[in-house]
Amino acid sequence: HGYHEMVSLDDNEATAAVCPLAPCPAVYPASFPVPLAGTKIPAGAYYIPAGTPRANPALGAAWAWFSVGDSSYNSLELDAMHRMSHGLMLRGVYTWSKALDDGDSLNGTASGNAPGLVENPADIRADWGPATYDVRSAAVIDGVYQLPFGRYRKFEANSGRAVNAAIGGWTVNSIVSLQSGFPFTPQLSYNPSNNGDTKNPVRPFVNPAFHGRAIVGTPKEWFNPAAFLAPPPNSGFYGNLSRDSLTGPGLATWDFSMLKDVPIRERLHLQLRGEFFNFLNHTNFNTPNLVVFTPSGVSPTAGVITNTATTARQVQLAAKLLF
Repeated sequence: HGYHEMVSLDDNEATAAVCPLAPCPAVYPASFPVPLAGTKIPAGAYYIPAGTPRANPALGAAWAWFSVGDSSYNSLELDAMHRMSHGLMLRGVYTWSKALDDGDSLNGTASGNAPGLVENPADIRADWGPATYDVRSAAVIDGVYQLPFGRYRKFEANSGRAVNAAIGGWTVNSIVSLQSGFPFTPQLSYNPSNNGDTKNPVRPFVNPAFHGRAIVGTPKEWFNPAAFLAPPPNSGFYGNLSRDSLTGPGLATWDFSMLKDVPIRERLHLQLRGEFFNFLNHTNFNTPNLVVFTPSGVSPTAGVITNTATTARQVQLAAKLLF
């Protein structure tokens, strides 16, 4: 557990009213989209009426760091290794973990899957949720196999020099990596809260009329924008969607290599290597576009994935002299 960790926030925002106390309205205004319009505003919601001055009207928006953050991390780790006969070794490592905090990006470029600042400095606890680096499951399986062919091996142990040079001295290596995706925070391209801070995105509302899974899971639509509602510009409300509430694409990759050891003299060996990164040429997608709504409506790129998290297959050939 971590205490007094650094979080980023605007400490010169306008002072918000806590609903249902005045001047917060009793119900969402008619300007709000259905089904929020006319419904009761939840107790504890923050509302800033238009024109409310900043805490210090002589200064503009701020970007400050405060030692008020908390974090929590729990994990289960498993590690198994087995050396088999005839040169085969396998190892498997698995980690199940859960990392929670209320902010871990100290500037706008520190994380591509969440805003850099706390949404509402008056309610930091509302940002408590999965950390931007939270990966629930991660597994790695690797193996090394010295192929049992050639002189002093199981097969063709008495082979001649020419045959041994062709079939002996081969080793195969394999690493398979699997992990679940990183969390991310859907956002608005505008700030409806009237706090005067245009650089800090605000989250949308959860759509209470939406049923089903918010995650669609395709590159063209990783999440369904219908799961959210857009607060109208200058409405004064912060969105109530939790920070890092959705999970992005996972990752799977297989790296494979083969090497051959060719003895030249007692203390001089030639090693030939062929290495294949992302051997199956599997596409691992990056975090989707986070902006759900613009002032004019649903963003045409909401949930769209435009880049990958890993490279395409790469092949590397090498020769080494070992002495």
